[in-house]
Amino acid sequence: MANLSSSRQKAILRKYARNLKFLMMAVSICLIVWTLPKQAKFRYEIQKGRIWTQPDLVSPYNFAVLKTQAEIDNDRKTILASITPIYQLNTDVEGQQLDNFKSDFEVKWHTAGMNDRLKSTYLNAGTELLKHIYDVGILKLNPKYQQYSANYPITILNKNVETDKNTADLFTREKALAYCNQVLSARKDIDKTFLLDLVLNRLLNNLVYDEALTSRLEKEAVESLSVTRGMVQKDEILVSKGSVINDDVFQKLESYKKAFEDNSRVNGDRRLVMLGQFLLVTTALTLLMVFLYLFRRDIYDDNRLVSLILLVITAMLGTLSLAIKLQMPNLYYIPYCIVPIIIRILFDTRLALNIHLLVVLIAGFFVPNSFEFAYFEITAGMVSIYSIKNLIRREQFLISAVIITFSYFVSFLGISFIREGTFLNINWMDFLPFVVSVLLTLLAYPLIYIFEKVFEITSDITLIELTNTNAPLLRELAFTAPGTFQHSLQVANLAENAIYTIGGNALLVRAGALYHDIGKLENPLYFIENQSSGFNPHDKLPYEESAQIIIRHVSKGVEMAEKANLPEVVIDFIRTHHGDTRVDYFYQSFLKNYPEKLINEKIFRYPGPIPFSKEAGVLMLADSVEAASRSLKEPDEKSISDLVDKIVKYKLDQDQLKDSAITLKDIETIKTIFKKMLMSIYHVRINY
Repeated sequence: MANLSSSRQKAILRKYARNLKFLMMAVSICLIVWTLPKQAKFRYEIQKGRIWTQPDLVSPYNFAVLKTQAEIDNDRKTILASITPIYQLNTDVEGQQLDNFKSDFEVKWHTAGMNDRLKSTYLNAGTELLKHIYDVGILKLNPKYQQYSANYPITILNKNVETDKNTADLFTREKALAYCNQVLSARKDIDKTFLLDLVLNRLLNNLVYDEALTSRLEKEAVESLSVTRGMVQKDEILVSKGSVINDDVFQKLESYKKAFEDNSRVNGDRRLVMLGQFLLVTTALTLLMVFLYLFRRDIYDDNRLVSLILLVITAMLGTLSLAIKLQMPNLYYIPYCIVPIIIRILFDTRLALNIHLLVVLIAGFFVPNSFEFAYFEITAGMVSIYSIKNLIRREQFLISAVIITFSYFVSFLGISFIREGTFLNINWMDFLPFVVSVLLTLLAYPLIYIFEKVFEITSDITLIELTNTNAPLLRELAFTAPGTFQHSLQVANLAENAIYTIGGNALLVRAGALYHDIGKLENPLYFIENQSSGFNPHDKLPYEESAQIIIRHVSKGVEMAEKANLPEVVIDFIRTHHGDTRVDYFYQSFLKNYPEKLINEKIFRYPGPIPFSKEAGVLMLADSVEAASRSLKEPDEKSISDLVDKIVKYKLDQDQLKDSAITLKDIETIKTIFKKMLMSIYHVRINY
């Protein structure tokens, strides 16, 4: 087989990469469509208190009007109140206790030494008293039925024969004891104390609460309740154009919606529903790909990043579909704002907003009250994106969560006022799902870490960690090459302020500035900022060798950065901060001292590449300006201004910024910032 040329290999890779992108997109569409609920969508948005702006809505078929939840709860309460608790009469208790009473009486009578002529009188009195109490009935009151009154009606079952009673007409053990005491106290011929103890020991409940039977009757009664109230006939006008949707109309429309969804579930063509979903999801994801192609070509060309974006979208819509299938009580529990936060941290604001809008638009077809849902989630998503526009501290996640919660609360109040027209009828528990959603949104933090590791992406959070001067490489740089470390700090300040003003990733340029010269750790004394004793090792070296030592700090820095697992976007600053410029000092020195020799200019030139991002271009300018400013003997406003203009012009003349997307307007802004900051550093008084 013939060997393929390098260009042919790249062409094949590009071709298959494009096919892979389309394959991932197709898989994502199929997964989303497969998980979505397959039923027709009710076409109308119903909101109580609003004016119906559609044409007259006529019922296409007969359907029952559903009761409201309040009506169902009231009916349930009424029917349960009509079910009296069931008590079973245990006839064996009376006989057993009378026999036991007589036995106890005989024992106690013989030991009491009382007159035997009175024995029958005592025995008959105790027996009659117990018989009367058991004939009336003894029970224990149930607190469940004493919510509104101490006594309550009951049904007594005696061999399946029902008798309705009230506990007020029956004995409890306490009432029976009081009755015995009263009756015996009225008998002058009997010693109350003798009989009272005997009777008391034989007072047991002969009416026993039958919880199982009562619960079954209550369950049957509740299950027999009707959830409808009346019928709507075919061709009946449900609501007229221009009329207000009051409570009655609203309930009819809700009932029509339920009937429509049930009918479509039974009679609808699932294939057409799936086709509709396929068209909607395909349109949304195609728009996303077009956006990436037109405005973020770097992401579009990287299948790794495209796969991450599709994974996040598919996972969120899959979660929504699962929640619908599991009949989650409120779909606002789902943390929709987690998507824009993840995309914003890993990519940028425009992409985050674009993706969030597409996700909400797709989700809106499958949630109730689509307009309200879209308003809640779009505004909250925008707030979440704006609140972390410039992530410089970890606590901004918590601050963002508070701001998102406040945004939800304002939207909740506004929609509640429109619905209810009063502050008093607002159900504050309805706001709980939004709070839970915001708390779940904090899961974005660990998810971002996972995505970074799996997809090899550098987020602002990682950059924050890298810019910590206690990081190993920076700590070594501060100890081994303190002059270079101070230079890097000044470059970071200059570049960060410039990129913040003209627009760009300030965290990224700061990280790049702090690490751009770490290659000088190999030979720190060969760089003038680290020479404190006046000894310059370059004095004993040929100009070519000195130039190579200086140039080598770039390749050495890349090597050290890769060994330390620094992100590739940071390593790019090390590669490009000198572009392919010459080490002019040694080059000009060679020409001056050896005019007759031929010279290979590449020996004195950095390998490149030139900066290919706005951040890298700003860093190159900041690095050169800061280093050159140290050579000013008496820095003043004019000398600093001339120096900045000269260096920037040199970089432009050398075509070092042609790939960096920096405009001429940006150049002027950068120069102004550099001049102002350098004058502040060198305490130059500005002339007014």
